[in-house]
Amino acid sequence: MIKLSGVLPAARKMKDFERIAHSNFEILILLETRIAQIHQMVNYAHKRGKKVLVHTDLINGLKVDRYGMEYLIRVVKVDGVISTRANVIALAKKNEVIAIQRLFALDSLALQNSKRLVEQSKPNYVEVLPGIIPSVIEEVAVDTGIPVIAGGLINTKEQVNQASNAGAIAVTTSNNALWEFEF
Repeated sequence: MIKLSGVLPAARKMKDFERIAHSNFEILILLETRIAQIHQMVNYAHKRGKKVLVHTDLINGLKVDRYGMEYLIRVVKVDGVISTRANVIALAKKNEVIAIQRLFALDSLALQNSKRLVEQSKPNYVEVLPGIIPSVIEEVAVDTGIPVIAGGLINTKEQVNQASNAGAIAVTTSNNALWEFEF
């Protein structure tokens, strides 16, 4: 199993994907892409020694059911998935790829419902969005006992440090100014 830590670069645009693919980063997170590109992109990253985590909910043209997951895992050979959906997390775990449950902290009810979902799906990691609320990061880490990743709206080194100090083991960001920052 891949151990996630530090700042994890997330590619939204092709130029960011290429930059990460040619960097020293071991892990590459693919956010928005389309089904026609994903196989080629993952293969390209793998040839450069990268592990690739894909946000399944943001792959245009992919129906994320058991057949879509079978395609991602067996054909594309992703190393892990990020999703808000419990069925995707369950399928990832069944197929022994990294499963990251994305949790949105919109309000206290949404947070409680999300934590219940995490308890049921038992992902390898939980990604808390927005990642700029240290108290929520700490609460999710304590209540679930699952390693927390902070993501969303993180724009400064101070915010990266605050997430780390609150218990996040990693931070995902598409802000390339933060990719080289270590915590």
